[in-house]
Amino acid sequence: MKSLKKRRRVQVVVAAALALVIAVALIGYGFRDGINLYRSPSQVSELAPPPDEYFQLGGLVKDGSIEDRDGVRFDFVITDGLVEIPVSYTGDDPRPDLFKEGQGTIAKGYYRDGRFEARDLLAKHDESYMPREVVDTLKESGVYEDPNS
Repeated sequence: MKSLKKRRRVQVVVAAALALVIAVALIGYGFRDGINLYRSPSQVSELAPPPDEYFQLGGLVKDGSIEDRDGVRFDFVITDGLVEIPVSYTGDDPRPDLFKEGQGTIAKGYYRDGRFEARDLLAKHDESYMPREVVDTLKESGVYEDPNS
């Protein structure tokens, strides 16, 4: 009788452990596209991500770099003051109104063959806002100028 209880207890523990492993695997699989890492141009140039990795690239839009293409597509350069990364926006939405040269932005997409292919763009939402990640990156490279001073 004790052997049967012991065996049943082991079966329950094994089943619970297996269920936990399956749950963790499913959660990880579900988040694989939902976790977008932020990188600066310097970080991308040091260690280029694989071409199928979707991530966020942030920095300043380089002055004089915006070039319109067909439709809503356009090219520009993102810089952190140290490194410049060429970007091609291939999304379906028009350029945000506050997306301008010299302003902070975050592009979401893929880095392939030395060029960032942006699918989405985040621009500041008022005259003084800049994404926190971009400010931190610019402070690290010594380029950041506080707009309030």
